[in-house]
Amino acid sequence: MSTNEEPWQARYLLTAGPWRALAYVITTCPFAALTGMAVGTLILPWLVAVLRLHDGRMLEGPLLFLMVTALALFAGLGPLVAIPLAAVERGRLALVDRRPVRSGHRAAEPNPVSWLRLRYTEAATWREVLYAVILGLVVPVVYGVYALLALIDVACVVSPLFAATGTDSWQFGVFTVNSTAEAIPLSIFGLLFVPVLAHLLGLISAGQAATARALLGDRDGAALREVAQSRARLADAFEAERRRIERDLHDGAQHRLTSLTLQIGMARLDVPEDSPAAAPLARAHDEAKELMVVLRDLIHGIRPQSLADLGLPAALRELGGRSPLPVTVTVADGMTRPAPHVEGCAYFVASEALANVVRHSGANRADLLLAQTAGMLVLEVRDDGHGGADPAGGTGLTGLADRVAAVGGRVLLASPEGGPTLIRAELPCRS
Repeated sequence: MSTNEEPWQARYLLTAGPWRALAYVITTCPFAALTGMAVGTLILPWLVAVLRLHDGRMLEGPLLFLMVTALALFAGLGPLVAIPLAAVERGRLALVDRRPVRSGHRAAEPNPVSWLRLRYTEAATWREVLYAVILGLVVPVVYGVYALLALIDVACVVSPLFAATGTDSWQFGVFTVNSTAEAIPLSIFGLLFVPVLAHLLGLISAGQAATARALLGDRDGAALREVAQSRARLADAFEAERRRIERDLHDGAQHRLTSLTLQIGMARLDVPEDSPAAAPLARAHDEAKELMVVLRDLIHGIRPQSLADLGLPAALRELGGRSPLPVTVTVADGMTRPAPHVEGCAYFVASEALANVVRHSGANRADLLLAQTAGMLVLEVRDDGHGGADPAGGTGLTGLADRVAAVGGRVLLASPEGGPTLIRAELPCRS
């Protein structure tokens, strides 16, 4: 529901909320009636058994047979009825709540045996069965009480018409109406009670919708797990593509550029210094050497060679050595080498964090800690700067957190005003 269409809002009666609630309740009635008849039939033998036990009588064989048969039908056919019913109910929720409701079922193989085995062992299936029981037993009672109130209100509103029929007296509950004048207060009360009934109908539909959302939605996070797995696959593919680009640049473009630079250098040796071609050749040689430096830095930024050859600790020490600030790198004992995409992500975190320290913190030094604990790779970057780091300030912290989340990790930030600033990245570590 939108904010104004919620039944506890003052402007509820001026919105489409009451009509949505009415449509939801009316369309519920046939499903509740059919489900109620089915559930009532199955629980009838058990109710009879309870009454017989209450009277002190023994349970006879035919009754026991009916009880076992009803239980078997409920356990065997209940899920097959509840699953399509739940799909319909998730669609009907749009009448009162525009938020989509995802199914809690996991994807199943097309094989019928595998499908049945999965569905009968899922908690989501039995939550749907519970909702079907509520729809068949509780909802009709609530609707019946509401219908009784509505009929009483209608009788109050039209009570002057009954009084005008000329009957000497007309009994209305505890009130005795003898004339039209005596019926008018009841009619006024009935008219004033109509908004109350409208709000009550909205509350009933909202309660039923909340129950449906709680029982029929994705409480187990199946959709979120699928998204997380998809994101992990994308992260792995992205890391593999980075490695391929780095390898192609290192083994292809860099080697060819190195060869070109050497050939230009050898050509300079064969050209006299006073030749018209000497100056352009010298500039070409210098630009080729500068391009080699740029390409080497580009390759290092994609994935440093030390990370691929020597591992994350060595790459972090190299990163600290290249920083314009003093950086102390501490690596805990017992480190095992994590997966390549985790290594790349941890290196990216360290590189981005140290770049932020240099550009924004005003720090004099930084400390970098790398450790493994409880199946997690932990990377901490601490500086002695002025603090106040804010992810919304455009310092790259949001992108850093997104990069870590892509491999299933998280980033923690502590940066009070006055410092120090601590960035802690926790990444799931599988070797």
